[in-house]
Order: sequence, then structure tokens, then C-alpha cells
Amino acid sequence: MGTLFSTVGICAKRDDIGVMRTLHALTADLLGRGKRVLIDDSHDPAIYGVEACSRAELGAASDLVVVVGGDGTLLDAGRAVAAHGVPLLGINLGRLGFMVDVLPDDMKSTFDDVFAGRYIAEARLMISARLKPAGREIEADGMPAINECVVRNQAFARVLDFDTYMNGDFISHHRADGMVIATPTGSTAYALSGGGPVLHPGLNALALVPICPHTLSDRPLIVDAEHEIEIHIAQTIEGGALYTSDGQLSRGLAAGDSVVVARAPYNLNLIHPPGYDYFNILRNKLHWGRGQQAHRV
Repeated sequence: MGTLFSTVGICAKRDDIGVMRTLHALTADLLGRGKRVLIDDSHDPAIYGVEACSRAELGAASDLVVVVGGDGTLLDAGRAVAAHGVPLLGINLGRLGFMVDVLPDDMKSTFDDVFAGRYIAEARLMISARLKPAGREIEADGMPAINECVVRNQAFARVLDFDTYMNGDFISHHRADGMVIATPTGSTAYALSGGGPVLHPGLNALALVPICPHTLSDRPLIVDAEHEIEIHIAQTIEGGALYTSDGQLSRGLAAGDSVVVARAPYNLNLIHPPGYDYFNILRNKLHWGRGQQAHRV
């Protein structure tokens, strides 16, 4: 894969008029540069004069994937294509735009830079969760996550009892609404709202953040991302529990089930335009910290 990115795939938010307008401008720009353009088959390729490609095949068929939408669209696309190592570039049509950092008006100048090799490449840690139903073997297939894996109570009015383990060693028993296991990318999402710390995306670490714990001493815990974390649901719970990846994929859990979370065997590769600054994003998107002050004489 060179800096020319001769084949560009597009993943875009569905059923949105604003997205369609941006897609017309995007595909026209890419075709005008002589790129082969593929679009995920939830969109009609004939409208844009490009080729259709299934989401499952888009990562292997593309040198670059452009995501049009918000952060949720990028999470969905990222889980689908990350295993192929293809980088993603996000066009922001959402509300926050924490990961999709190119505005539609800046598309042309951004592509001028990217196709000339002027960009910032970044690899983001991903995790994967496997379910171990009570009394059975652990499932072979994992469910990938970019932001977080979450285990929580299914009946929102009930507290969930569960235990946590690291590499088989007992960590703690918890009575809480659940637990968030967040990557550095996800530390500014659900985990942050639960009182977790912000982790710089370059860290090889995970944040374990209890959701509304029923004790003052159950605080977030930071661990090395190379460790395997297990959440074991108590046999005594009433009703069920729920597992989710990035708030988008979910599986039901029953008493005695476990969820085993480990680092995924691949990263999410992102491309940012020149001048990208993570701390600037924190200040402007999440209103974290304060602006730089002029030095007093």
C-alpha cells in the first residue's frame, strides 16, 4: 500500500440526505483524481457512478476507506475493516466528530495532502470479547470493539453482582449497574461519563470503570492491555445481563456466564490531516482543560 491509495472504499451513514450530498461531492472528487471508488452496498452505486462492494469485502479490496458520518459510523466501519489493516479517514457529518475530523468543506484540500503523502497515521488499540456460557467452553469467535466492551444489568432497576479477574487472578467482587472495559480511544466515551480517566491513545492500557457502583471504594482501575480480563456474572442474579461492543453489537448473558476481554490481534489504523492535535480535539470537542495563555512579562 503506497501513499497514492489507488482504490478508495467508502462507508457512509445510511438514509441521510446530508450524507447523499456529501457523497456526490466526495465521489466526484475521487473519480476526478483517477481513483477506483468502491461504496458499501447499502448505497446505490449507480447514483454516484462508482462500484458496489459488500461491507465484509471492502477492507480487503481498498487501500483507503473514507467514512462519511459521525463517530458511530466510524466505529461500525472500523470493526468491519480493521482486520485488513486498511487505514480510515473520517468526514464529519455527526454531532461530536471526535474521530471523524475532516469537515466536508475541507475534503478537497485534505485529499490534496493525503494523496501527496502528507498526513498523520495513527494506530489505535482494539479489544475483542469472547463469551463463556455457564458450564460450557468459551466461544471461539470474538466480538471486536474500538471504544469499549460493556457488561451491564438488563433490568435497569436492578444491581448486578459480578466478579472480575485478570489473567485468572481474582480482582474484586462488584455490585454495580455493570462494568466498562475501555480502550484509550473509548476512554473519552462511555467510560468518561462513568468517572473514568482520559487515556492518551498512544498508551497500551485499558480502563476498567464500574457503572454506578454500590460502594464508594469501587473505583476505576487501569491495567496493561496485554492482560486478559474476565467478568463473571454471579449465579444468584435475578433476570439477565447484557454485553455490548461499542454500544452497537449486543448479546444476552445469564447467571454464571462470563465475558473474556483481551487485546485484538490487530489495530484500528486512522489517517488524520496535517496539523491534527489530540489535545486540541480534547479542548474543543470535550471542553477539557483550558486554552493557552499569553506569557506575562
